[in-house]
Amino acid sequence: MDISTDVLIIGTGVSGLYFALNLNSNLKVTVITKSNIRDCNSYLAQGGISVARNKEDIDVFIEDTLKAGRYKNKRSSVKILAEESLKNIKVLQNYNVDFNMDDGHFNYTREGAHSIKRIVHCDDETGKQVTETLIQEVKKRKNITVIENAYLADIICKDNKCYGGIVLREGVQTNIFSKFTVLASGGIGGLFKNSTNQRTITGNGIAIAIKNNIKIEHLDYIQIHPTSLYEKEKNERKMLISESLRGEGGKLYNINGESFIDELLPRDVVSKAIFEEEKKTNSPFVYLDISNKPDNYLKERFPFIYSECLKRDIDITKDKIPVTPAQHYFMGGIGVDEYSRTSMENLFACGEVSCTGVHGANRLASNSLLEALVFPARAAKIINENIDKMKLSIFDVPILTKTKEDIEIENKKLVINKLNNIAEDSEYELVDC
Repeated sequence: MDISTDVLIIGTGVSGLYFALNLNSNLKVTVITKSNIRDCNSYLAQGGISVARNKEDIDVFIEDTLKAGRYKNKRSSVKILAEESLKNIKVLQNYNVDFNMDDGHFNYTREGAHSIKRIVHCDDETGKQVTETLIQEVKKRKNITVIENAYLADIICKDNKCYGGIVLREGVQTNIFSKFTVLASGGIGGLFKNSTNQRTITGNGIAIAIKNNIKIEHLDYIQIHPTSLYEKEKNERKMLISESLRGEGGKLYNINGESFIDELLPRDVVSKAIFEEEKKTNSPFVYLDISNKPDNYLKERFPFIYSECLKRDIDITKDKIPVTPAQHYFMGGIGVDEYSRTSMENLFACGEVSCTGVHGANRLASNSLLEALVFPARAAKIINENIDKMKLSIFDVPILTKTKEDIEIENKKLVINKLNNIAEDSEYELVDC
C-alpha cells in the first residue's frame, strides 16, 4: 500500500505537532506515531518553558544556557533560541495555552542555573497543557492527518535524498511518499533502566539515521536529572520531581538531614553531588524538602506532584521526598543546521532526536520545550518557501521481511552498542534486548 503526502512527520510530541501547525494550510501533512498521540516525553514535562523576558534578558539568557552547557553549545543556535523565544510563547498564548498569570503578566518561576526567574508554566503540568492544546489545534486542521500505532521501520531514500518513510501498522507495510520528511521521534530514555522518559522512546530515529549514514553528533551528551522519586524495586518509568520545586525554595538533604549542595546549580553538578552523597551515606536516595512552604501554596503550585506523591503515602506539605538521579534527556542526536536540516536532502529532524547544539553538554532547565518550538517553526518556514519547487517521487520499495518487533530489537541493539562505552556507571544501566 502506498500513500502520498506533501510532508511526513514522525512523532506527536510538541516538536512534531508544532511543526505541522506551522506548515501552510494548503499542504497535505501526515503525522505518525509508534504508539498513541499522547505517549511522548513532551506530555510529561513539568517545569515550564524558558523565555527571554525582554531584550535586556537575551544576553543573560544566552550566557546562562552556555554556562550550563559547559560552553560546548553552538552559540549561533543559542542566540536564535533566546531571540525567538518570546514570539513562539505568544503563539501558544494565541492557541489558548493557560499559562499561570498575575494581573495579565506571566508568573515566572526559576530553576537551576537560571540567574533570574524567566520560566513560564502551567502549574506543574506544562508539557501536558501545551501538548493537549496543540492536539486540539491539529484536530481543527483539515490538511493534517494523524496516524497512531504506526511504526517507522525505515526512511525511503536514494542517493542521499529522502522520499518518505516505510511504516508498519498492524503488520501491514505502508510506503508513505513525501516531498519532505521530518524526524521528531524523541530521545533514548526507554533504553535506560532508570529514566523519567516514556518507555516507548527508544532511539528509533537515531538508529534509522545510523543505518542510513546520516550525520550523528554527541551521543555522549546524556543528561541525568538530579531528582526522580525514589521507589524501591520499581522497574517502570521514574516519576520526575520537577526542578521547579528547588526553584521555589526546596532544599536537598542527605539521610542524616545535612545540606550538601547548592540546589540551583546546573543539573550535572547537582546529580554528581547526589551520587557522591548516596555513596558516602550508603543510601539509595537523598531527601528533597519543600515543607517550609504553606500547604495551600504547594497544593496549588504543584497539584500533580502533590497528588502523585500522596498516592505513594508522601505528603509533600510535611514529608521529605526521597529522590535520586535518573536519565532524563539526550542532548546529542541527528546533526542539524539552524533550520533543522539533516545531512540528507529533504530530511529534517526536530526535538530531542536532533542535535541543534543549543544545549551543549548539559541542558539548561526548561529549554527543551522551547527548542521544540523555535526550530520546528524555522524549519516549517523553509518548507513553506520551497515546497512548490518539489516534485513527488514514487518508486518501488522492497517488501520488508522483518517484523516490527524484530526491527525494534535490532534498532535498540544498534543504539545501545553506540552508547555502551559511555554508560559504565550502574545508574546508566541499559535495558536488555
